Amino acid sequence: MKERIISVDIFRGLTIALMILVNTPGTWEHVYPPLRHAEWHGYTPTDLVFPFFLFIVGTSIVFAYRNKEPNAATYRKISVRTLKLIGLGLFLGAFTISFPFFRDFSEIRFPGVLQRIGVVFFFAAILFLNANWKALLGICITILVGYWIWLGFVPFDGAAPTFDRAPNNWANYIDLQVFGSHMYKDDYDPEGLLSTLPSIASSLLGIFTGLVLISKRPRKEVIMLMLGIFMLVLGYLWDTAFPINKALWTSSFVLVTAGWANIVLALIYYLTDVKGLQFGSIFKYTGANAITVYFLSSFITKLFYSIEVADGMSLHGWLYQNIYVQSFLSGEMSSLLYGLTVTGFYLLLAWYMYRKKIFIKV
Repeated sequence: MKERIISVDIFRGLTIALMILVNTPGTWEHVYPPLRHAEWHGYTPTDLVFPFFLFIVGTSIVFAYRNKEPNAATYRKISVRTLKLIGLGLFLGAFTISFPFFRDFSEIRFPGVLQRIGVVFFFAAILFLNANWKALLGICITILVGYWIWLGFVPFDGAAPTFDRAPNNWANYIDLQVFGSHMYKDDYDPEGLLSTLPSIASSLLGIFTGLVLISKRPRKEVIMLMLGIFMLVLGYLWDTAFPINKALWTSSFVLVTAGWANIVLALIYYLTDVKGLQFGSIFKYTGANAITVYFLSSFITKLFYSIEVADGMSLHGWLYQNIYVQSFLSGEMSSLLYGLTVTGFYLLLAWYMYRKKIFIKV
């Protein structure tokens, strides 16, 4: 196995752990507010998780492809990995435990987390191989500004467009026209088609941080910290004209989330790579098999929700009701403890895989 960057693996693994935690509460009726997504505009800590992963995808691209040539063999590897990610995402959306084990076509959701990761990885990797940092910066700015202009200023059937959850929102409208009923909600999808454009910018911003990490510059943690603060300030200023919104993946959302990602990664980098502290090793193990752990957690959670046990209750519901629901615990605490247990299981699984030198590349 090649030598890995400790802080990058820890950051990636921590992000996957948070993904699992926020996706597997005991019950969605009792969830602490920080572990919920924002209703529309604004953001919560939970809304940072997915953009953090796309950010670190960009950072990882730098380490994986800095010595690669932009040739047919490299493009083939990138394409194969992209198709694997999209395929795994579609499999999760289509699978059911009932024979013949796949949903009716009309019920399948086409967009999804793994699908977006695949698409973002593809374009970010191709751009990294063929453009220098100045060109990448220009592309990133073009995406963010162009997306703002499209959603905020291009007339919609002769009327003004909106950033609200409404039929005259360009992102929602295009998703509905392209995907129809194959979406997360009836009127929009948080991993929709148009909002994938700015999510590529999230990964490009991660590439810039990766370039800092492989550079010969001293005090890299300070550079990342300053980049993070700059992006936060710029994102909050833009929020006044283009609201921070995860469902739309607005340009202000891209900057704010990348700002926080830089700050968090700078802290982890300082503790591990600069000071040499043994910090967050359990997340390092998870980061080494990030996609595998995420896929398994999503697949097994789906099984737990689908398998019926006593009185028609799902296996998930039975475990939660009989083990975690206690009179001395609030509903939110019971729900959180269930999620922490599930997350802990996958962290231990990742530790075991790391110890046995099992590294599954997707």
